[in-house]
Amino acid sequence: MIPVTSLRTHPADTVATALVDLDAGAFISVDGASVRLVEAVARGHKVALAPIAKGEAVIKYGFPIGVATAPIAAGAHVHSHNLATALSGSGEYRYAPAGAAEARAVAPRSFRGYARADGRAGTRNEIWILPTVGCVGNLAARVARIAGARHAGRVDGIHAFKHPFGCSQLGDDLGHTRGLLAALAQHPNAGGVLIVGLGCESNQLDALIADIPPERRASIRTLSAQAVADDEAACLALVDELVEGAAAVRRSDMPLSALTLGVKCGGSDGLSGLTANPLVGRMADAVAGAGGKVILTEIPEIFGAEQLLMDRAASREVFDETVALVRDFKDYFLRHGEPVSENPSPGNIAGGITTLEEKSLGAVQKGGQVPLADVRRYGGEAARPGLTLLEAPGNDAVSSTALTAAGATIILFTTGRGTPLGFPAPTLKIASNSALAERKAGWIDFDAGRVLEDGFDAASDALLDLIVAAASGEETKAELNEERDIAIWKSGVTL
Repeated sequence: MIPVTSLRTHPADTVATALVDLDAGAFISVDGASVRLVEAVARGHKVALAPIAKGEAVIKYGFPIGVATAPIAAGAHVHSHNLATALSGSGEYRYAPAGAAEARAVAPRSFRGYARADGRAGTRNEIWILPTVGCVGNLAARVARIAGARHAGRVDGIHAFKHPFGCSQLGDDLGHTRGLLAALAQHPNAGGVLIVGLGCESNQLDALIADIPPERRASIRTLSAQAVADDEAACLALVDELVEGAAAVRRSDMPLSALTLGVKCGGSDGLSGLTANPLVGRMADAVAGAGGKVILTEIPEIFGAEQLLMDRAASREVFDETVALVRDFKDYFLRHGEPVSENPSPGNIAGGITTLEEKSLGAVQKGGQVPLADVRRYGGEAARPGLTLLEAPGNDAVSSTALTAAGATIILFTTGRGTPLGFPAPTLKIASNSALAERKAGWIDFDAGRVLEDGFDAASDALLDLIVAAASGEETKAELNEERDIAIWKSGVTL
């Protein structure tokens, strides 16, 4: 069998992606036609399949990913030296709803989760300690460490989530911090939550608790450190109380519809849009098709592909909310004097991604083919079955924390370059290429590079089995490595 060395994603594409490092003079075969490389092309990078004139659009995924800045010969490397973004300004959008694509049928799955009183399902039964302000972050961490040893095995873990904010903040910026922490305090993976305040901070405990519905406060405790003589002992006593309640809860069988998936990419490469992201899109289709929820975020990383999501809006209202969200985020860039196309990152570029259009067209595939059911602003909770678009930036830690706060009980994180980061919700790292999966086996949970050998159907079944196992309690690599952090979106002045 002749190995496949390149891939064209759509019949209209004028470039193919190298699946392995290719030498100058090598031939690639695409749809029966042979193209000779005029220069070496690294794995994940693009090869021109025919001459491309200066100023002509370069096509990948069936859509323009930018314009040629110089004439490009057939067989030439197409990258930042001869291809540039065409994005500028806020853009114009049309309401043209398309019918939902038919998702691949999958065998019914169930997982062993935790039933919560409000009808939601958790994939973990943990105690979370949330500081209102950075000043008590170390206190929270110390209490979690002591209580974790004291109650080992009684719950799935006791974790503190430190952050540097909560004071010297104003207006919407303070509201972001308060709303995000209030949302985390209601997460179904937390069987009990202790919110620790200092006492004098801007992010006052009473205001934060007011953001939590009364019916969700039964397993939440609060403490102001300045109000007690021995803050550590007082915190530990409250955690002891929370553990007593949470330890009585047991796992039970849950349908796939009870899952809420957060989908995220970080450190993408040129293969991310060919393997890992479309594979995760199949997981989105499976969970949403069963009646579950899927959350997509990283709004700056859909620029150039946002119309594809808008075409899937379930209603005119959802379309209008999507347009408003995208335009608000573009205006956020422009107000700070930054171009909306200030992306990809250096790691993305080294991995073969050239423009934001190319990155976005690969990234939106994580949302699968299901209709876009809802739009939520930062700190909001996904409330409707199907796909929810969530306001958050592309930063890995900030957006993954936002996914958790929105209710994600499992996060699928695709990567072509690798990262050790983990978040409050169990996070499965999915490598776009087998070399990364082999080299960083301590970080990576699943090798999506197998798609190129085994096909999407086999890889989809295997990944769905892994999701079910993780939802049922099998620890992810990030959990085993004790990588559990949050990051809050800082969007305003600091006093």
